[in-house]
Amino acid sequence: VAHTVHMSALGLPGYHLHAAYAGDWQLSPTEVFPTVVGDMDSSGSLNAQVLLLLAERLRAKAVFQTQQAKFLTWQFDGEYRGDDYTATLTLGNPDLIGESVIMVAHFLQSLTHRLVLGGELVYHRRPGEEGAILTLAGKYSAVHWVATLNVGSGGAHASYYHKANEQVQVGVEFEANTRLQDTTFSFGYHLTLPQANMVFRGEGYSDDIRRC
Repeated sequence: VAHTVHMSALGLPGYHLHAAYAGDWQLSPTEVFPTVVGDMDSSGSLNAQVLLLLAERLRAKAVFQTQQAKFLTWQFDGEYRGDDYTATLTLGNPDLIGESVIMVAHFLQSLTHRLVLGGELVYHRRPGEEGAILTLAGKYSAVHWVATLNVGSGGAHASYYHKANEQVQVGVEFEANTRLQDTTFSFGYHLTLPQANMVFRGEGYSDDIRRC
């Protein structure tokens, strides 16, 4: 448990109560179950997250966010990890009375140790509105580079990352949005100079203002 008091002449003062609990079931250095984390400020606003291991391959997560006494976000995630595939289901702000929900389903299948294919289905429903978007995804991992491609009714997204050597890494990204009718291209690099104990990072992008 931690207490934080913020005092400033420029901003609003505040108080935060942070509490965390970690269980004794550790699957990896970054996965400990069960885990409960919460943070509440002086106005009563809460941010909380719960991680559970329901079975050896089944994980669950719940996220809650409130603004004082009003709920802003409540989200439930379930993930199943098979030998060569992963399936996840996310429910965002489910409201049975108001008949509204956002559902996101993912499925990834490893065809080889380098090639992964899958898809994503996003479904949303609220009074007077209902729709779904299906996206197909692929990822190929080589020794020194990784390429990904996502294609769906909302557009396409492609990325390429290459590790030239221990000092130089570069990556490019392209995205086309059919709803907004524009495209974006970005480029980034990571340069390490161990002799000088220095690291350089850079990123640039350009928007295509031409409408499709």
